[in-house]
Amino acid sequence: MSDNSWRDALAAERMRVDREFEEQVQSSSFTRQQWGLVMTAVEFDIDGPSEPETAQLVADTSKLPSVMPQIEQMEQSGGGMGAPAGGAGGGGGSGGGLLGKLASILPGGDSSGGGKRQDEAASLAQEYAEALQQRLEKRDRWQAICEQASAE
Repeated sequence: MSDNSWRDALAAERMRVDREFEEQVQSSSFTRQQWGLVMTAVEFDIDGPSEPETAQLVADTSKLPSVMPQIEQMEQSGGGMGAPAGGAGGGGGSGGGLLGKLASILPGGDSSGGGKRQDEAASLAQEYAEALQQRLEKRDRWQAICEQASAE
């Protein structure tokens, strides 16, 4: 069996979870385009697949450092092109809006060298994994996925 057979089985459910997860992405400091890049660096693993009732889908975010420079570069070059249209008319917001994004790229705005953004990306990826597992459980697919993962 392929190393990715159970991961391949997640594809259709992931597309649905992607749509359902858009609100969390919009509430974050990431644009859709940046979130897409984050997800290219995330792999999913199952902790304890031999016991589906206690198994957990986890986001392996160990490759995030490889994409964070690209995400920061997108920020600096106006990478908001993938931002939701709803934010286009507003001006004076705070937090994750334009001012928050500008603060994160200015010297002193994020002294952790991308660490805060990377932590946010990892946290959001784990939230996504939890939403995906919940969907699989609701659709009675979790046990089969765990069985496939356990067999590999």
